[in-house]
Formats: sequence, C-alpha cells, structure tokens
Amino acid sequence: MNSFTLPNTPFQIELSFQQVVAKLESVAADPSDEGFERAKKLLKELESFPEFAEGITDASQVQAHSDLISRLLVDYFPPALTLNEIKAVNLPYHNIIFNHSQRFLNILNAAGADFEIGIRNFDEHQSYVLSCCIILNEYYGTYLDFSKPLFYDIPTADGIVRHYKILYNADNLDILPTDKAVPLTAADIDLLTNNYDNLSLWKEKFPLGSWILRGFSIMTLIDVTVENAVSILKEKLLGLNSIGFHTSVTSIFRSIYRLPEMQVGFTLYNQEGEQFNLDGFGHQMHSYILDNEDQGKANEVLCSKSYNCLIADRKYFSVSDIDEFFRDAEVSCLGKRFMDQDIKSFILAPVIKNGKLLGILELVSSKKKDLNSINAHKLEVVMPFLTDTVERMIVELQNQVQAIIQEKYTSIHESVYWKFRDEAQKLISADLDGEKYQLKEIVFPGVYPLYGQIDVKGSSEMRNSSVQKDLQRQLQELIMLLKRLNVDEPFGEEITFLSVHLEELIDAFKAGTEQHINNYLESRVHYRLRQIRDMRWKPVINSYFQETEGETGIFHTYRRMYEKTISMINERIVGILDSRQLVAQVLYPHYYERFKTDGVEHNLYVGPSIAPTQPFEIKRLYELRLWQLQVLCEMELAHNDLKPKLPYPMDVTTLILIHQSAIAIRFRMDEKRFDVDGSYNARFEIVKKRIDKAYIRNTSERITKTGMITIVYSSEEEAEEYFGYISVLQAQGLLKQDVEQFDIEDLQGVSGLRGMRVSIHHKGGG
Repeated sequence: MNSFTLPNTPFQIELSFQQVVAKLESVAADPSDEGFERAKKLLKELESFPEFAEGITDASQVQAHSDLISRLLVDYFPPALTLNEIKAVNLPYHNIIFNHSQRFLNILNAAGADFEIGIRNFDEHQSYVLSCCIILNEYYGTYLDFSKPLFYDIPTADGIVRHYKILYNADNLDILPTDKAVPLTAADIDLLTNNYDNLSLWKEKFPLGSWILRGFSIMTLIDVTVENAVSILKEKLLGLNSIGFHTSVTSIFRSIYRLPEMQVGFTLYNQEGEQFNLDGFGHQMHSYILDNEDQGKANEVLCSKSYNCLIADRKYFSVSDIDEFFRDAEVSCLGKRFMDQDIKSFILAPVIKNGKLLGILELVSSKKKDLNSINAHKLEVVMPFLTDTVERMIVELQNQVQAIIQEKYTSIHESVYWKFRDEAQKLISADLDGEKYQLKEIVFPGVYPLYGQIDVKGSSEMRNSSVQKDLQRQLQELIMLLKRLNVDEPFGEEITFLSVHLEELIDAFKAGTEQHINNYLESRVHYRLRQIRDMRWKPVINSYFQETEGETGIFHTYRRMYEKTISMINERIVGILDSRQLVAQVLYPHYYERFKTDGVEHNLYVGPSIAPTQPFEIKRLYELRLWQLQVLCEMELAHNDLKPKLPYPMDVTTLILIHQSAIAIRFRMDEKRFDVDGSYNARFEIVKKRIDKAYIRNTSERITKTGMITIVYSSEEEAEEYFGYISVLQAQGLLKQDVEQFDIEDLQGVSGLRGMRVSIHHKGGG
C-alpha cells in the first residue's frame, strides 16, 4: 500500500479514517441510536470511497474529498464552535493540514499569503528522535518524558506575532512495525536514552520508513502569548531574593519534569577567573557542583567531558546513571561530590547571555534515569527566562557592590580626601556620643580653574561615514540575497525599499537614516529570513546573519575601525596626561579630573582651600599653567606619532580655556562629582561646553585648527602671561613662531572672548 512520502522519519504515514468508519458502523447497527440515520447515510456514501478506511494514498484526494471529510468528522469539529476553537486535522510531522476550523482559517488569512506555518525551533533531528521516542513508549513500554511544548508563531494582520501552543489528539493513530523494524534490547534502549545527540545511532535502531503510523491526528492550538504557567515562573524569578524562592522554583521544575524528588541548584561562573562561585544573591540556591565549597576552578571541579561540554561547547551535560558513567570515565571531583550527595542522575545546563557563560543550572535526582539527554531539552522553554533573570541579578549584584564601594570606598582624589575624611570622622564621633550631626557640603572656595582638551577632529562625520559605508555594503549584499530568494519567496517590496535607501546612502547620509534602515531590517526583512524553512537557503541566510555581528561581521568593518581609532587616540593621550599629572602634584597639590569622549578633557583646580597646610603663592598657578601648555604639546606630538598606525588617520585639535578669577567648587552628592558653585561661576562652565565649536568673528573658520594649540582668554593681561609661556616652549622647540590672535564670535550669554593660536613643532616639520 502506498503511503505519504516523508524523507526523514522512521514512519510510513498512512492517512486513514478506519476508526471513524468503525464507530459509524457500530451506530448504524443500532436503530435506537439517535445517530442511526446519519451513520447509515454516511456509510452509504463511503461505499464509493473505500480508501477512507483502507488508507488515502494521494494527498490530492484530501482536497477532492474535503466536504465528505468535514461531514465525517463533524463530531470532532462542532459547527457551533468553529469560530471559537483553533483546530485542524493533520498528518504528524507533515505539512498537510486540512479541515481547519473557521477561526484557524481566519488566523492564517490574517498572517498573509506569504506566511508559511512551521513549528518553532523544531528541526529534523528533534523530529526524528521524537518519532523514535513515541515508538519506544507505545511499543516497548518505556516512559521517556520527551514532551516539550511545541509552538507556532503566527503574525496578525498588523504584524504582531502571537504564540500558539500545539496540542495533538492521537486517539485515531496506530503504530505498527514493518519488516524493516529492528528489534531492540534493554541495552539498546539504555544506549539511546544517553545519546540524544547521536542521530546516526537513532537511525540505525529506527531505519527510515521502518514503522507505520496509521490514521490521523487532530491538532488544537491554544493562544499562549501570555501563558499563565510562564507568568508564574517569571513572577517567581522576579522574587529571586525573597524567602522561599528556592522552594518555589524547585516546585516549578518538579512540575515540569513530573519528578517529585528532583532538586534544583545553581552555580555562578566567573569567566575572567574561569572558576565557579556560590550565587551570592542573598538567599542562596544550593550549589551541587561546589557542595560545601565557596569556589573552585572549573577545570579542577569538572571532569574533562563535562568541562568540554559546558565550558567549551556551551551545551547541556546530562548523565542518566552516575555509577555507570564513572565506571568508564575518570572519577573527578565532580563525580565524588555528586556521589557523596546521593545524586544518581543529573542535568547541568549552561546559562548563557550574549555569548557569555553566566552560570550553571543544576537539576539532580537521587534516582537513576530520572534525568537524561532527552528530557534535558525540556529546559529550552524556560531557559530564556532563567537567563534574563540571572543576568538581571548579576547586574543588580554588581550595582549593590558598586553602591557599597561608592558609599564606603569611593575613590576621592588625594588632594581633597582630607576634607571628606574630616566630615566622616565628625559624623562617627557624634554617633559614638549619641548626638546627631548633619554632614556639611564639601566646598572649596577661592580656587583657580585650568581647563584643556584634545578633541578628535571630524569624529561625528567619520562615524557617519563609517556607518554609511557599512550600511551600503550590507544593503548591496542583502539585495543580492533577496533577489536569489525571490525565486521561491516574494521579496519584491523589500528589494524596492532597500534599493531606494541604498541610492540615498550613496548620495548622502541623513540624520536618522541608520535607525530607520535598521528598524526596517529587523522588523521586516530579518524576520522573514528567519521564517524560511527551505534547507537549500539556510547556509546563505546563516552566512548573512553572521556578517551582521557587531564584533566580527564584515557589515561592521568601518564602524569597528572608527571605534578602534577613537580608543587608540584616547588611550595614548590619557596615558601621557595621567603620568605627567603625578609630576604636577609635586608643584602644588590640586584637584584633578579628566573625561574621555571623542578625545580627552581635563580640569585642574588649585588654591589654598585645597591644600591649607601648604602656603599658596600665585606663582604656583603660573607653574601649573606652563605645565598644562607643555603637556598638551606632548599629547599632540604623541598623537602625531600614533597617527600613521591608526585605522583612520584622524587629526586632533587642542584647546586651553583661561579663567583668571578664582571660583568655588562644590561636591554634588547626587552626581558624586565636583562642579562649579554659584551662578556667576557658572559662566566658566557655559564657555567650556561651547567654546570648541566657536568661530573666529566674521568668518566661517573654527577657532581650533589641526596642528595648533588654541588659547582662549578674556583680557590683555592673560594674553601677555601666555605669550611668556609660549616663548619658553618656543625656546624648547615645542612651538613654532607663528602666533596669531583673533576675536571670537559671541556665544549665547558670553561675549568679549579672544583667542590666539600657535603651531606645534612636529618632528620632520618645517
């Protein structure tokens, strides 16, 4: 008898309504049955179609007999519920789905003509092993708990993806061996349960087409977009630090696995130290890997096989019989600890986020074969929630640690530490005496500010250019890919959209273009590419997605070059500034801070309130101003040496802002940093934020210029002072003789600024 052809399954599938026909014959034999007349009428009609009982051999017959099939299955598909239930008849693991309820048809119609339904994350390997497990349970009497929820992801008419859980009614299916079936021993079954990943072994024990699956199944979909069970799990995970959390989570996993004695544990993994640690989340989950230890090196705790599986390959590691496993493998520290804890079977699952191993989820049982390589894959439905929770808790833990460091160990610059210490000691003394003490604000009045910056010239334009080049390449290759796929999949609309934007990219790069294109790619194109099931196209589609990876893909080549350029420039000039700052502190103690952006800014504040134990003379300020000018020259020269080695040979501009009057700085508790104090002093901050983008008055020329140091001042006294510093550095060969002066355009709220520029004497220059 011919059967529906399935290329990769142990089953020959025969679509048959034999059991339904038999029920009709039973009803037709009893005139008192209320369905007697209907049964007789249907049986009379079926006399012309013996294939309904003997087996339908051609898929086209399903369409030809659709009306008869609908009437035959009316008890399974009540017309009154057709707008309520999401049901259909199907052949298991086959694309043929028919006799849909009206609600099912409405959902598919809303998804669009291009949509192809397919089970989420269900490949041929899973399908084959699942088929074999059905045979083992039904024919050999095993109880392999392979069942994990299966889902369809179906978009609505407005593009929102809804998720449906699939339920199968297999009451009308029979499983029968053919002459190709291989008889299995108990040893064969044990071997299979420990080798889920060995597809060749499963095909050896269950050859293609060696069993018959006869009848039909009824598929029912349940909308689980907001599934109650998952909501409960997520709710528990949100209360990770709550009392009773471990008990609650253990109960959920026991329910999932139907194992009342199963236990759950968790162990953190420190990737930098390659070691395991207790979770540290407050109410700790027990670590079966570490048992009573606080930490342990991963390569010392695990056996070689589990280390390779968990740490190197990032896959589940399961053992269904620990005694049997360690009879053939070395009894490692892991084996001894598990044996000491009376563990007989276990699953260790790596918790991974963004390619980083965060920890190990541990499922353990005191019974052999409770846990194995087959039911390990039931974790796939809950691991995303666990992963997000572990990542969230690690971030929260890091934030708590950071909060303690900020509260107890905040790194206060040595020059001002004494004042924070004095306030803290006053608070402690008051507490010891049972008195209240209000901490005073930390203010340093009468300090002179020094501000300087080295800015990467054209960084915004270079970043835009990098994005533009990367997107051009991505769109060009994506359009070629879609044109190839367009033979089987209609991608005309997407190709047109991308072609238009590619032309725009070639002409110019507008604000918002990158986000607009990326949003379209992710929501439309990438989504559709991921839905393609045809294995012919999988390699080229996967190759495309690999190239979209930010750290390695070719579609981020120019952006990586840009980011590396900025990083190299900042690291070089920061290294010089930090090391030379140690020398400046010897001249006179002062407060120092610097910030890395697209370049480096620094602030110095010097005055008697910062170093009250040392006499302050104005010449100390002059020495620091000369020091600052000299160090900026050194930083500029260092960049010039680095420039040929940069991915992008980007230039920098250098600027100093002079502020002659003393100001006050105040420590802002909410921001944990110093800022200028008072509205008058705020003028200095306003100028700092705007000055580097200012123009020479009545020109379109910026005040900063490549290869020159720009000095911004307000009075002739300041100019004369800096002419003296410039002369010193000219004598040292750091600066050239070409000093130029100019007026600066008025800034918002600030006028009367002037500037001077002088060229830095680069090696090999004129």
